[in-house]
This record gives sequence, C-alpha cells and structure tokens, in this order.
Amino acid sequence: MIDTLMYTLSQLFLTPTLVLILLMFVYSFIALGSFAYEGFSRKRHSLEQSTSGAYPILHFYNQDSTISMEKLELFAHKRLEHIRNVSRIAPMMGLIATLIPLGPALKALTDGNITGMSEGLIIAFSAVTLGLIAASLTYWIGNVKKRWYADELHSIEVMRAG
Repeated sequence: MIDTLMYTLSQLFLTPTLVLILLMFVYSFIALGSFAYEGFSRKRHSLEQSTSGAYPILHFYNQDSTISMEKLELFAHKRLEHIRNVSRIAPMMGLIATLIPLGPALKALTDGNITGMSEGLIIAFSAVTLGLIAASLTYWIGNVKKRWYADELHSIEVMRAG
C-alpha cells in the first residue's frame, strides 16, 4: 500500500522535473550569451567608461555614489543569484529525473520488455546529461562573474579612498 503510494507520487514528479531541467538548460545558454556580451564589452571599454553592459556594479555605483559598500555587494550578489541557483539545482534535478524512470525501466526488464527498459534509460540519461551541462555552464559563468564583480568592488573602494 505505502510502496504503491510512494511509486505513484514519484512518477507524478517526472514531468515537472524534466520541464525544470529543460528550462535550466535553455537558461544556461541565455546566460552564456549574456556572459559573452559582458566579456566582449569589458574588452572594448575601460573601467573608467563604466558602461552598464561591461561594468554593472560600477554603473550602479555611478548612479548613486553615496551608496554603501554593503549595498553594492548585495547588488553584485543579486546579479549572481540565478546563475548560482541553476549551477546547484540542475544536477539535483538531473539526479531526480534519472532515478524516477529507473523504477519502471527495471520493472520492464524483469517483465522482459527491453523496449520499455530502453525508453526509461533514454529519459534517465538524457535528463542527467542536460542537467550537468546546464550546471557546468552556469558554474563556470558564475565563478568568472564573481571575480569580475569583486574586481569592480575593489576599484570602487580604491576610488573612495583616493
């Protein structure tokens, strides 16, 4: 009774999990495009020009130079929040989407249904692959942007001190 209930509940989560993985996968490539734009803008413009596309923290500071460093750090943290969340959640969703279809795949194997087993495994491995790709891209982007934003914050501290 309880095992049937747990099985049914877990199967209900397969579609939402797959949709989430797909959304995070698409988001990771949108983030990659945004990252490339920001990187090219940084190469084209110096720190003194402070364009919003190249130096968002410095641009935010230039709009209100009385803003505290804590607020600037919070702004930088908010800009990284989605990327960091995807880099952490995507592998978990990939694992969930791997485990859910494995139950029916193993059941199909015991019933001698090789087609049913292969369908379950295709879903499982596709989901974990897309989840890991999304996580890898966003993890890398997040780390580089974190360094960029720390550099901008340091430049602002130097400007305030000087």
